[in-house]
Amino acid sequence: MLKSLVTAAAAALSIGGPTLAGGGFSPDDVAEFSILPGWRTESGTHLSALRVQLAPGWKTYWRAPGEAGIPPRFDWSGSRNISAVAFHWPVPEVFYQNGMRTVGYEHELVLPMELTPTRNGEAISVRAEVEIGVCQDICMPMSVRVTAELDPAGQRDSRIRGAMAARPSTEGEAGLKSVTCAIEPIRDGLRVRAEIDMPSLGGREVAVFEHPDQTIWVSEASARRQGRMLQAVTEMVPPSNAPFVLDRSQVRITVIGAGRAVDIWGCSG
Repeated sequence: MLKSLVTAAAAALSIGGPTLAGGGFSPDDVAEFSILPGWRTESGTHLSALRVQLAPGWKTYWRAPGEAGIPPRFDWSGSRNISAVAFHWPVPEVFYQNGMRTVGYEHELVLPMELTPTRNGEAISVRAEVEIGVCQDICMPMSVRVTAELDPAGQRDSRIRGAMAARPSTEGEAGLKSVTCAIEPIRDGLRVRAEIDMPSLGGREVAVFEHPDQTIWVSEASARRQGRMLQAVTEMVPPSNAPFVLDRSQVRITVIGAGRAVDIWGCSG
């Protein structure tokens, strides 16, 4: 049986749009957080989900939210019987506002979380601190505390299964043939040019680059398509503000199109 408690605090940051009437807001009116208890899988992990229900017109962010977004952060240190957590992000949407591009979700986010217990067959005690951003005409970074007791029996949940089915396609499912990355040193880091050989996803395709070291700033990528080839360019700047050695196998590229996405791990030289 699930017992959950969520508390939140938030601050507003203007991004060029109007503020709420009177300059005030209540986080409880913007986003409601809960944990869907889920079930134990055949492999022994526990499939749960963080559910974020958003007020009309509000959005929250994907794991790589874009330059104007707020990346989500999770601290599991207060939890018990958890040795690892894997997130299964559904395909996000791309939003354009005030000349800025962000990546995220509107209306609702169900984020499946696959928890690996330290002791099989025992309940999992979730005590997590979540830093997450929500945005309309203002952006609010919210600090949220979620707690839950996840019973090892559990029960399958169609909402979690639906979010799992909404994942990005794999390279094979997308018909990707190859992806190469050319690396060029720049004054304060590197420029990465990727050539991705795969069929179009339709619509206005966007490429998002990620580096596992989150201290490395990654710019918004430009992308253009010529037949099967999608060409995307980004820049990566480390804290040292100098060129660095990039392991191409660690570069993650997500291509987002018309309601679809492809998850690409690594590229060749």
